[in-house]
Amino acid sequence: MTAAVRPLHEFRQLMRRDQVFDFVNKPPQDMAVDTRHGVILYLEDITKAFDGFKALDELTLYINDGELRCLIGPNGAGKTTLMDVITGKTRPDYGSAFFGQRHNLLRHKEHEVAQLGIGRKFQKPTVYEQHTVFENLELALHCDRGLVTSLLWKLEPVDRERLEEVLELIGLKDLRFSPAGTLSHGQKQWLEIGSLLMQNPRLLLVDEPVAGMTGHETEQTAELLTSLAGQHTVVVVEHDMDFVRSIARTVTVLHQGSVLAEGPMSQIQDDPRVVEVYLGE
Repeated sequence: MTAAVRPLHEFRQLMRRDQVFDFVNKPPQDMAVDTRHGVILYLEDITKAFDGFKALDELTLYINDGELRCLIGPNGAGKTTLMDVITGKTRPDYGSAFFGQRHNLLRHKEHEVAQLGIGRKFQKPTVYEQHTVFENLELALHCDRGLVTSLLWKLEPVDRERLEEVLELIGLKDLRFSPAGTLSHGQKQWLEIGSLLMQNPRLLLVDEPVAGMTGHETEQTAELLTSLAGQHTVVVVEHDMDFVRSIARTVTVLHQGSVLAEGPMSQIQDDPRVVEVYLGE
């Protein structure tokens, strides 16, 4: 390739949709989620191995639209890998994953999965500590726009109304002008949940939301997540069994990369298999 041609070639490479710098950031077409059968997430026979170790082993799981589901299990059960598969971070070796009836998650990249309506909150909160609570939520509303749109974007009345609703929902209305860095650990967790809610996800994946929280913060987090169910589908990964009991409607227990048991918490905690591999620890 000549020196004269190389810059044009490099520019074309930069503009490819599979490059990190996607200036247009065009979302997948026709993103409506079809839940006519009541199920929003279909995972079937998901298998993923790392250096011979099966993190997921023919895992099959269905999540109903609008439900609050808790995932529990010992360390190494496959919970994190499962979240990675759902969000497009990890590709399974085998199996299928559908968001509603139409969207094959295994054909989408991470940013496309997010645009479809799947949000994920990791255990450690990631907020912009130098910015205010209000600005964090505003940035979350702003972040899924393309470069050109972002340069021209301003906060519209409908956006401001949504922002006020989320502030009220996460209990930080009175702290809107406080720098995020001054918040307590629990408040930072709520702010991160609020940042996800600004993009109105249909499915919200929440990883260990109450780790490091005070008792009062834990209670408030339980109220928050419970209030989200219905309008959103919420999947919570958690080790705090008291917290799980306070919010659980259906609990799925993972063990060695597969579903060991599933049902109401009253049934799960009396299951001898679950007691042996997890609750009896």
